[in-house]
Amino acid sequence: MSTHTSKSSRRTFLSGAAAASAYVWIPTPVRGYTAAEMLATITIDNKVKPGISKWELDTPALCVDLDKMEQNIAKMQSTLKANGLASRPHSKTHKCAAIAKYQLQTGSIGICCAKISEAEAMIENGVDKICMTTSNPSKSKIRRAMAIRKKSSNFIQAVDLEENARDLSAAAKEAGVVADVVIDVAVGTRSGIPAGDDALALAKVIDKLPNLKLRGMLSYDGGVQHAKGFAARKERALKTIQPNAEVFAGMKKAGLNAEIFSGGGSGTYNIMHQTPGFTDVQVGSYLFMDMQYLAIGGQDDANVYTDFQPSLTVLVTVLNNRFPGLLTTDGGSKAFTLNKPNAGVIGEPGMDYNAGSDEFGSIKITGTPSKSYKIGDKLECIVPHCDPAVNEYDWIYGTRKDKVEVVWPITGRGRSQ
Repeated sequence: MSTHTSKSSRRTFLSGAAAASAYVWIPTPVRGYTAAEMLATITIDNKVKPGISKWELDTPALCVDLDKMEQNIAKMQSTLKANGLASRPHSKTHKCAAIAKYQLQTGSIGICCAKISEAEAMIENGVDKICMTTSNPSKSKIRRAMAIRKKSSNFIQAVDLEENARDLSAAAKEAGVVADVVIDVAVGTRSGIPAGDDALALAKVIDKLPNLKLRGMLSYDGGVQHAKGFAARKERALKTIQPNAEVFAGMKKAGLNAEIFSGGGSGTYNIMHQTPGFTDVQVGSYLFMDMQYLAIGGQDDANVYTDFQPSLTVLVTVLNNRFPGLLTTDGGSKAFTLNKPNAGVIGEPGMDYNAGSDEFGSIKITGTPSKSYKIGDKLECIVPHCDPAVNEYDWIYGTRKDKVEVVWPITGRGRSQ
């Protein structure tokens, strides 16, 4: 049950414990269903039989509100289309082939994968428009990449070193394919070849290697995505990408194939179109949102990022209420991964949720809760950061109006190599 929140209430929601007030609800006592029991109720068209409430799920349970997720995707697609860009979403956010397929069906030109094993999980489940954003210097990963390329002509690999490019070309020849590659041109210092003459020289080398096809370049600026304040984020994003835009222009001037200039993310999706030559945005968290992103502020609200709705939540159960001003839940760091910023308890701005313990969450009650919570009651929380949280679960429960509609396997869970 969604309720509109004013700007002032959203500021309250992020103050102190940064707890969420996007929903208002009072759960009734429920017995809890395990994943296996839920799967036993699924019909052949992958729809859960009507009448099962998400509050019946055993906890901790990873849930996504399908209405909100679909609205987030629709807003991203319409905004990028209006700005003349495409989306190439990161699958590391959801690690779910079913969601990746939906993103492709709704207009994305492909998906990004950070790791070879993640790409393998997608290919194995029918998702083949993949761009690897991480270079793979090891021989074994190169062979695995070429095995993917043999299965899909839409597979693109990142490279940022001449020696690696030559290894890729040799492996592609051995596999009997021509491998599509993009140059990872650094924005910052995390990965990639620095923007400048060396990057352009690498592009020219790749262009001459017999079993590689140059497609363009990647330039992801991870550091700017969570910069607070829209104006500051915009200024920094456009400034840091400028040297990369010059490399891309140099590639075109040299007559090299430069059809891809990809980068940006959920924090800069409505900024990157101002960069000359930019083609697509590597959005990820827009799908789910989390406490980190909610705190960065947007064009319409300097304090809260309201562009996309928090659709991803974790349900937890109260295990202990015996100590004044405190609750203990079954959702600790293994359910949320990160503890900062704290998870947001939906509907309870006066709760400070600490997931620092492995198995237990500790809630300090700093305000007046909406009800007196008993052992066995359930709470719904927005995660600190969606990507690592998803990786902790086997299943994600897709809900609509608090009813479980679909159960999706996290097909790329644990695929970190």
